[in-house]
Amino acid sequence: MSSDITLYTWATPSGIRASITLEELDLPYETRPMDIMTNIQKEEWFLKINPNGRVPAITYGSQRVFESGSIMLYLTDKYDTERKISHAPGQANHFRLFTNVRSDYGTKRYIDETRRLYSVLESRLKESPYLAGSKYTIAHISNFTWARNGPSVLDIDFSEFPALKKWVNEIEQRAAVQKGADVPHTGRSDADRDVFIKSMLARIAGMTNTDKH
Repeated sequence: MSSDITLYTWATPSGIRASITLEELDLPYETRPMDIMTNIQKEEWFLKINPNGRVPAITYGSQRVFESGSIMLYLTDKYDTERKISHAPGQANHFRLFTNVRSDYGTKRYIDETRRLYSVLESRLKESPYLAGSKYTIAHISNFTWARNGPSVLDIDFSEFPALKKWVNEIEQRAAVQKGADVPHTGRSDADRDVFIKSMLARIAGMTNTDKH
C-alpha cells in the first residue's frame, strides 16, 4: 500500500493518539516532525492545514484532518472495515509543565480533576478490561495517551488505582502502541524524557505563584 498519508505530529499525548491509531490499523504513512517548542505549528504553511495551529494533523491527498479525536474517527471510519478497534485529561499537563505563569490553584484544580477521572476509569476497569464494549478500541488509545502521564508528570501515585495501572501496563506492551508512541522518532530514551519532565517541573517550581489570595 502506498504511503499517501502524511502525519504532522510531535510526541505529545494527542500526537501519539494519531500515530498509535495508524499503527494499529497497519497503515503506511509519512511523518513530519513538528517540534512545538519552536512554534512551528503557528507558521503560515501549517495554519493552511490546521487553522487552529495545533498538532496532530494529517493530509491525505487534498484531504486534511486535524485534532486527534477527529483523526481517530476519520481513520477508523475509512480504514477499519473489520472494526478491529472501533464500533459501528490536557489542562493539568499544561499547568504542570508548559505554562509561563505559575498558578498553584490551577495546578491543584486540574490535578484533582484528573485524579477524579482516573477514579472513573478505575471503577470501570475493576469490572471489565474494556472501556467500551468488549474489545480494544480507539477509546483505549484516547485515554491511554493521557493516563500514562499520571505518575511522571502529575505525581499521581498509580497504587491508588491498581486496575488502571494494570490496564496502562498491558496497553504499553502492544507492538503498535510502542511504535506509535515513538512517532516522531527523536532518538530520546525514556531516561531523556524523564530528564525533560523534571526540568520543566523545576522551571515551574522556580516561578512565583501568581494566585491572588
